[in-house]
Amino acid sequence: MAQGAPSVSGVVLAAGASTRMGRPKQLLSFHGKPLLQHVLDTAEEAGLDEIILVLGHAADEIRDALAPSTKVHVVRNADHASGHASSLRAGLLAASPRSAAAVILLGDQPTMTVDRIQAVIREYGRSGTPVARADYDGTPGHPVVLARTIWDEVSAGEGDEGAKPVLARHPEWVTRVSLQGSPPLEVDTPDDYRRLVAEA
Repeated sequence: MAQGAPSVSGVVLAAGASTRMGRPKQLLSFHGKPLLQHVLDTAEEAGLDEIILVLGHAADEIRDALAPSTKVHVVRNADHASGHASSLRAGLLAASPRSAAAVILLGDQPTMTVDRIQAVIREYGRSGTPVARADYDGTPGHPVVLARTIWDEVSAGEGDEGAKPVLARHPEWVTRVSLQGSPPLEVDTPDDYRRLVAEA
């Protein structure tokens, strides 16, 4: 981030078992590199101070397929089968103590862009609220920025809901950042992957 700006960590959630895909979707090839690598590269290009990559299922295989980076720190979530909440908790716990906030990204959204990440972080800095989240024509999505001040509450979630219950209880915490276009495609199924490749 810019000199003098609060430190922002990236947390990339990529621990799932890819049950609907039938194989580790993080490793599917897209433009000559793994799906997950696109997300990590975009996070680096966005200027995040560090990137916490949360892996679980097939962690060794996935880690070995990724390009080395001094900014990417791998965290293993042994409890990944319990849902997204445990991965979010693991990622936030691993963030640098210097981090004032974390931007949450999904490892299966390879078309996420630098501009969108930076736009949400920028509005977070301006808003004074502890949360800024992307809004695509009224539909909330990623990226989501969470201030450290609410990490403990967010980390108490369970299952696949992640931060959603906390944000639903505290709508006054959330600044919605309107972004143009459709949300990044979340690649969960073989049909999603075919669509991704066809639209590339």
